[in-house]
Amino acid sequence: MILAADIGGTRTRLAAFETEGNRLQCVVEKTYASQEHSSLSEILPKFIRSEGIPVHSACFGVAGPVRSGKSKISNLPWTIDAKELAQQLKLTSVGLLNDLEAYAYGIDALESKDFVVLCEGAEDAEGNRAVISARTGLGVAGLYWDGFRHHPFACEGGHADFAPKDALQVELLAHLQKKFGRISCERVLSGPGIRNIYEFLRDEHKAEEPDWLRQEMVSAHDIPALISKTALEGKAAICEKTIEIFVSIFGAEAGNCALNYMATGGMFIGGIIAGKIVDKMKDRVFVQSFLDKGRMQGILQDIPVKVVINDDCGLIGAARYTLVQKAFRRTA
Repeated sequence: MILAADIGGTRTRLAAFETEGNRLQCVVEKTYASQEHSSLSEILPKFIRSEGIPVHSACFGVAGPVRSGKSKISNLPWTIDAKELAQQLKLTSVGLLNDLEAYAYGIDALESKDFVVLCEGAEDAEGNRAVISARTGLGVAGLYWDGFRHHPFACEGGHADFAPKDALQVELLAHLQKKFGRISCERVLSGPGIRNIYEFLRDEHKAEEPDWLRQEMVSAHDIPALISKTALEGKAAICEKTIEIFVSIFGAEAGNCALNYMATGGMFIGGIIAGKIVDKMKDRVFVQSFLDKGRMQGILQDIPVKVVINDDCGLIGAARYTLVQKAFRRTA
């Protein structure tokens, strides 16, 4: 039995997978509110005891950089140590990956129904791939193509500088710099980023906040989700404008990633936010921003671009990593 985890600043998902050859079958999955626990080590025994899971191998995808088998979660006061987890689980070792690297491992295990195509790209598209995912934070990963298969690798591209592409976004940058100083892409392409864009439009009088929405904001448990839902329902122009700006920036940054990684094999848009606003992602705003790279537009037109709508991709990828490592050890 493989124990897999997708650990983020908002939620921690644990799942157990059985294997049939190279196929994975999820036996049980459970979600915990990350902020309500002091560490992953506190959650693991609860899951294992309550579900009665015999753990034979394990891999954890974590929302933060992994260095020397350790990771400090970017939006959570947790430090995760692979050696300590192995001791706790009584295993020789466990896998510890950046969550987007784990997500990248999951891509090849998905089916066509798990994607929404934004750009078809060239029929013979082949080469490196890249993944960009907006959740509580912004994650990026690459998949190097060696001519036979893809090799996922982690990076911290979500913390690269935000580059505005029009006059309104220049004003957005100036507004955020007053609040935060240096502005990374994550400040705008994330759940908190949606709220930042909304507050910019409201505070700089670019759009009017209706009284009824102001009242709902006070009691809302998840303000970014409220903004997105209101935009999709067409109930408030300020929310629609917020999501339009978000989608435009998302498209531009996805195009940047495609160029940085020369992702001629495909660009994948992940994360729960893209999945929930997929109808907005299908609008021309995203694709136009993705392609708007001057002389490089021809390259980008040939790149397939897909939204991943299977929210289990990171969990599947973490489990799949253990299979890949076992296969590697057998052939080494």
